[in-house]
Amino acid sequence: MLTPEWILSFLLLGTIVGFIAGLLGVGGGGILVPILTSIFLIQGVPNEKVIHLALGTSMACIIITSISSLWAHHKKGAIIWSVVRTMSYGIIAGTFLSTFVASHLSSFYLAIFFTAFMTFVAIKMLKIKKNKQLKSSDNKGHIIVISTSIGAISALVSIGGGSLTVPYLVSRNLDLKKAIATSAAIGLPISLAGTLGYLMNGWSEVTITNYTIGFIYLPAFFLISLMSFVTAPFGAKASHYLPVNVLKRLFALLLIMMSLKMLISIM
Repeated sequence: MLTPEWILSFLLLGTIVGFIAGLLGVGGGGILVPILTSIFLIQGVPNEKVIHLALGTSMACIIITSISSLWAHHKKGAIIWSVVRTMSYGIIAGTFLSTFVASHLSSFYLAIFFTAFMTFVAIKMLKIKKNKQLKSSDNKGHIIVISTSIGAISALVSIGGGSLTVPYLVSRNLDLKKAIATSAAIGLPISLAGTLGYLMNGWSEVTITNYTIGFIYLPAFFLISLMSFVTAPFGAKASHYLPVNVLKRLFALLLIMMSLKMLISIM
């Protein structure tokens, strides 16, 4: 049931997610999925479909967050659009197809994968080292394979790809702030393809709860998106002034906290 308390909760969640999306170049799924899962369980959503609904709703919210964050970074001239164009082909295919896999997995296995993934990425981000620089002459086939994998995993954990895209671009010796901005732009095709996939795969699940279309809970989508659109530019602005090491620690800390939150929810 949609009460004033839940409305305020979704608005507050959108405020936090939007700022973090702009600050760290992530779509906010690392926060949205565990919190939405908890909310949906309280609202009586069946356990076997609760993660699917959280993933789909989170992915839909990322559309608006990505647009706002993308525009803010674009005005700063920090997005490397040639990288975005090259990676988008694999990103769209991997994300869309992966939603079909997610729809056939149980909530338990999706939650376990989410927890393990967030922990792994956080540790990897803290240990990341510079490698060769990403250039237009790099093997495009290799980049498409990597981007397809990023899209596929992003759909399974409902993120904008930042937790994978940022470390990948930094490992290619791209400046962290430009990697964050470019990741924000890549988050848009991920969110569009993922939302379409979860919409289609959940179309027959019309009895999950009220106000749903596919695996998307509309009140959460609209309210979270509204506030995240407003606050994402503030996070993006802050990202251009914070030291690189601080950004790395914030990014890793965020992922670890959310993985623990999901683990507690499972237990």
